[in-house]
Amino acid sequence: MAGAQNQPNNKKTKKKKPSSEIEFQLNLNSCSKDKDLNGAIALYEAATSQNLRLNLQHVNSLLYICSNCVASDPSLKQSAIQFGFRVYDHALSSNISPSEATATAVARLAAANGEGDRAFALVRSMGEHGILPRLRTYDPALYWFCDNSEAEKAYEVEEHMASAGLTPEEPGLMALLRVSAEVGRDEKVYEYLHKLRNCVRSVSEATAKAIEDWFRGERACEAGKVNYDVGRLKDSVLRNGGGFHGMGWVGKGKWNVRRGRVDESGVCECCGEQLACVDIDDVETEMFADSVAALAMEREAKANFSEFQDWLNKHADYEAIVDGANIGLYQQNFSDGGFSVPQLEAVVKELYNRSGSKWPLVVLHNKRFRALRDNPSHRKLLDEWIDKGVLYTTPGGSNDDWYWLYATVKLRCLIVTNDEMRDHIFELLGSNVFLKWKERHQVRYTFTKGSPVLLMPPPFSVVIQESCKGSWHVPILSDNNEETAISWLCITRPSFNGVPSNPDCCRNNQNGVNSMAITGKRKERSPSPVH
Repeated sequence: MAGAQNQPNNKKTKKKKPSSEIEFQLNLNSCSKDKDLNGAIALYEAATSQNLRLNLQHVNSLLYICSNCVASDPSLKQSAIQFGFRVYDHALSSNISPSEATATAVARLAAANGEGDRAFALVRSMGEHGILPRLRTYDPALYWFCDNSEAEKAYEVEEHMASAGLTPEEPGLMALLRVSAEVGRDEKVYEYLHKLRNCVRSVSEATAKAIEDWFRGERACEAGKVNYDVGRLKDSVLRNGGGFHGMGWVGKGKWNVRRGRVDESGVCECCGEQLACVDIDDVETEMFADSVAALAMEREAKANFSEFQDWLNKHADYEAIVDGANIGLYQQNFSDGGFSVPQLEAVVKELYNRSGSKWPLVVLHNKRFRALRDNPSHRKLLDEWIDKGVLYTTPGGSNDDWYWLYATVKLRCLIVTNDEMRDHIFELLGSNVFLKWKERHQVRYTFTKGSPVLLMPPPFSVVIQESCKGSWHVPILSDNNEETAISWLCITRPSFNGVPSNPDCCRNNQNGVNSMAITGKRKERSPSPVH
């Protein structure tokens, strides 16, 4: 017995054979990694002959292999298309609910097979399965219609995208612009140029080429009108924040299309036109101001902020707002509560001198104001500022960021601050409009030997621009993505070449933003309130 117990156990542990489903999935993963269409077909045939039930992951993997082979190997194109449709039909007959990835892959196969209508029908049927489409889901149908000059159907795809809350990105807009040019729909070309303006700051080389082709074509020469209301164009440019009027093609005749540079001041070296520093438009400004006010009153004492709004309505001629705390605390010793009144005073004086004797508005928290006023060396200056309407003190418990932000938006003026405005209160406002507004209105600063150096907003915006004289300027994305190296398309009518632009027409109302050189009699203000 003892000998028997000491005998080694010669039995080998048998590895459990993987199930058919696991083995199928492992082999399918291998085919997907290698983009092996023939292997995938053989695997599918074996699975169906064994009555192996496919799931959605299996279906999408097979369709992924098919769509990849269509794009990469012309010799396998037809086999991949036919097999892909077969897999999709199998999924539907097996009551496998498709996903967005399923619909996208089959739409790509349909478009590759020359069936744009089928690709679009797949997208439209997604609602029946409760699937939300993505931009990529629309791409096969959109590009197929554009590539085959079926403009009306391409417009229908874009309308369906809009109903799903989606907007084409630059490649899609370029395709729509190109097909519109091909079929002579000049009003749609105009529309897509403006959609591109809203979509990107600088266009790709491919988009630039499509724009050049349009303007060099015969149809573009005929687009537009000679008789137009210049006053209406000017008003529209101002309402839209500068850089475009959006009222259609201006002028007649052949376009002069050139590539060149825009100098540091915003003057086009090809035609001499001054480009605009583009602001948010009237509607966006009102919505922005209302959003700031609504958020402020959620977080502030409503009566306090309402009082500030009433006061601002009666003192609406400021052209610069100053974030007092940001400047006073700049490079100071925070550990001992250091606040430099001389720094703040220097900035106020610089703004006053630049503007032609027009005071800015300094926003400062009341708690800090009272602490500063207790110092006899500051008291006289602060009292003078109160009397002249230079200083508004925000009440206890408030966040003064809300006050200077609202004032700047409401009065459409400058805000002098180095605050990057990345705080959560700014994130609540959204990015697109906020970033455009910030670029146009924020003045950063530094000090050199105690004297302030104001870093004004850029003199022009790197964005597609349309002047009320009918010219267009389109920035082209540089290889290194540096704005200083950007080249521009300069597109003008011959009658306008070399003629300097009318600053009242082709630039938005600067309101003293860049030069701070404001003329006119200064209105005396009543003293600012102290809370």
